[in-house]
Amino acid sequence: MSPRRRTRPLPFLLLAPFFTALFVFWFIPLLQGFHLSLESDDLYGNTSFVGFLHYRTLVHDARFWHALRNTFAYCALSVLLILPLALGLAHLLRRTYRKSRALIQFCLMLPGLTPPLVMALLYVLIFSGPFGLLNRVFLHPFGLPNVDWIRDPRFVKPSLALLAMWRWTGFITLIFLSGLEGIPGSYYDTARTEGASAGQLFRYITLPLLRPVTAFVAAFLFLDAFTLFEGAYVLLGGSGGVLDAGLLLISYSYITAFTLGNFGSAVAISFSSLPLLMLVLWFILTQGRIRLFSAVKFSAAKRLPA
Repeated sequence: MSPRRRTRPLPFLLLAPFFTALFVFWFIPLLQGFHLSLESDDLYGNTSFVGFLHYRTLVHDARFWHALRNTFAYCALSVLLILPLALGLAHLLRRTYRKSRALIQFCLMLPGLTPPLVMALLYVLIFSGPFGLLNRVFLHPFGLPNVDWIRDPRFVKPSLALLAMWRWTGFITLIFLSGLEGIPGSYYDTARTEGASAGQLFRYITLPLLRPVTAFVAAFLFLDAFTLFEGAYVLLGGSGGVLDAGLLLISYSYITAFTLGNFGSAVAISFSSLPLLMLVLWFILTQGRIRLFSAVKFSAAKRLPA
């Protein structure tokens, strides 16, 4: 019998600071926040234990369900806008000259490096009122009526989605570009020898092999959209907008805590969406699983029609 392998303590020692910080600054505050959601909303004085009263109240809170629907609609709209655009830009960027690619990549990264607060202020200048840049450049020359992107309830969620698209499209493009560069060229060469068209190459090779990258990007965008605060707060003046058309879950939690002073209810609002959020993320990430040989079968041409 082979001698038992000794456990080396060095990897655990190197990981210890990370897990210590994770426990102190994430797990302990998480437990304290959950405990706060079980306390009364008394802002001053001693609070009392109320159990799951705040959670039971949310079941009958129409504004909470409205904010939850708005949040998921905004998340879905952001993902559906950004993913195809970023993938198309990645294909175009891959075909550019390498000397100019670095400058283009730097320009694409600038919106993602800009703080969300600054992005929201610039967004207000561009989209607000009849004299906004979008109305003056894209609507006035064609004789179209002005659109109040911020105060019209029909355009509030699309405006927030455009803000997310403006910020993250460049960053997601670079992630897709890295995924495209990682696909072996031999798969494309084999398919081309069998007469595969560009559309077939994209459908049977590029898309399957980009599934893990796409799932990661979708999860990232979903989490970012679910936690959007600065942009929505500045854009809508600290409220949910007209008819609560832009009321997101995190905005409703903030209003409940710091405007109404109901901290226990505000924490309950945040925790109540956690199971649903984890379920959606689990679905996204499981859809990104792929086995290389099942996707390619050693020859992409075998899946292509003659």
